[in-house]
Amino acid sequence: MLGIIGAMDEEVAKIKEQMEQVQVKTKASMDFYQGTIGGKEVVVVRSGIGKVNAGICAQILADDYHVDGIVNTGIAGSLRAEINIGDIVISTDAVQHDMDAVAFGYPLGQIPRMDTLAFQADARLAELAVECCKKVIPEIGVFQGRVASGDEFIAKKERKEAILTEFDAYCCEMEGAAIAQTAYLNQIPFVIIRAISDKADDSASMDYPTFEAMAIANSVKLMMEMVVNA
Repeated sequence: MLGIIGAMDEEVAKIKEQMEQVQVKTKASMDFYQGTIGGKEVVVVRSGIGKVNAGICAQILADDYHVDGIVNTGIAGSLRAEINIGDIVISTDAVQHDMDAVAFGYPLGQIPRMDTLAFQADARLAELAVECCKKVIPEIGVFQGRVASGDEFIAKKERKEAILTEFDAYCCEMEGAAIAQTAYLNQIPFVIIRAISDKADDSASMDYPTFEAMAIANSVKLMMEMVVNA
């Protein structure tokens, strides 16, 4: 069974519409929609925004639904000039850019007493995402790279450049690395899929509401194709 997490209602509403034989359970104030899409079993849930919400959500998928894989879908800000609004970024790994234990000798981004800086995405799920993206949205760019997550909406050029320089990431958002950490601890394959809604710079506050709907539409098309081929 595949677990699908989106931070916002808009990111999962269209996916829920395609589900059959739906059962809904509420836990931690989150509604978990269990059912099928194209005959494949899925659980679709809106986690809420931020790393804590995302981590709690992923743990419930592990504990209550025993999912075989987790896909985090949604939108993000681009950190690179070649990645444009509407393009898709598929994670190779994920890091928490706002974790700072440098004073204790850890590199920026590494969680103290964990054995890794970045959490590796599942190669099979990532490859499937790339294939499905090229099939259903061939007109847009698809990139594979690091996703940087933090409890911060990046809307300043200086902050964007700092995250890019430090982590060599492709996009930034607010949930993926928390889901990645939870999946890592539970030994569950995961991948993060992000459609670009803004450039994570001084224009971000204007671009985000303008292009949010387009970015979500792209990620939903990709997600639907992935489910039936997973």
